[in-house]
Amino acid sequence: MNYWIAFSSIEQIDSMFIQRLYNYFGSIEKAFNANRADLGQIDGLNVKQAEKFLRLRDKINLDKTLSEVKNRGIKYLTFEDENYPALLKQIANPPAVLYYKGNLADCNFDKTLAIVGSRRASQNARKELAKLISGLRNTDITIVSGLASGIDTVAHESALENNLKTIGVIASGFDFTYPAANKQLYERIANSNGVIFTEYFPTFEPFKFRFPERNRIVSGLSYGTLVAEASLRSGALITANLTLEQGRELMCMPGTISNPNTEGIYKLLKNGAAIVTETADILNTLRWEVQTMQQQLTFSNLDRDEAKIYNALEIEPKGFDELLAQTGMSTENLLTHLTMLELKGIIEKVDADRYKRI
Repeated sequence: MNYWIAFSSIEQIDSMFIQRLYNYFGSIEKAFNANRADLGQIDGLNVKQAEKFLRLRDKINLDKTLSEVKNRGIKYLTFEDENYPALLKQIANPPAVLYYKGNLADCNFDKTLAIVGSRRASQNARKELAKLISGLRNTDITIVSGLASGIDTVAHESALENNLKTIGVIASGFDFTYPAANKQLYERIANSNGVIFTEYFPTFEPFKFRFPERNRIVSGLSYGTLVAEASLRSGALITANLTLEQGRELMCMPGTISNPNTEGIYKLLKNGAAIVTETADILNTLRWEVQTMQQQLTFSNLDRDEAKIYNALEIEPKGFDELLAQTGMSTENLLTHLTMLELKGIIEKVDADRYKRI
């Protein structure tokens, strides 16, 4: 475990270098302890970067590096961890380590939507995005964004206002809050409403080059990306291109044609991005059927046989014989569970002998 942390604490190397060594040696410990001759066997490995790694590696105290993370109250996932987001593992350059604050269990990683856009977003874009997100209120969708100013901030705040979980991905270590104006938003997300991720060791500063690197994680965590507003030269357009490279769904929210921040939007739309003018467009593009929080709560309170019946009644009312055939239950067992579901107020009998969800 501490070898992953030690690797990520070397500011002069990146995750691609770490992954390359890990894939070659098949063990993070062997990769970290490799000598010059071992590294020389890796075809195409940058010699200068390898020399730099060896020089800096020898200065690292493994236990001290790990304690620097733990003493700050920062949690982490390594690439080998079973809780590492499966979708993120699929991208070309996944982070070697994900440092985080918050509760992973709070977020539904099976329904993740990235939202990106201009830092200097128009009032119209802010208003329309907030309206779109409000259409997802109380569902099991998780909103992912970059915790920057503008559209990112609207995305996270609207998620919180609508009882949605949200994931923020930052472009620095946790010793820094950028922008400073979002400090309270950071705390709200980390304390109760989602997760903040970063691939950077706590002491790494938010340098300019780290923001495009961060974008691949925003899109990589998500099944689709919605671009709310973007100029032709913007980080949002970088994320849009990464979304396509990663084989994910790309969507755009149209805006005023005369606004320079929509030039990137219309370029993406002309190249085939899905247009989003209402919340249903997002669900249709991603082919999602969402559950409200009440539905999730209801379903979590059902035993296995009750869940079978509940699923069988998803589309339309069914008679007793239909349920008997579909669930494979005995007559006595089905009667018992139908009665229990009626008493719980989850289903009701209609047309004398048919049942439907309430």
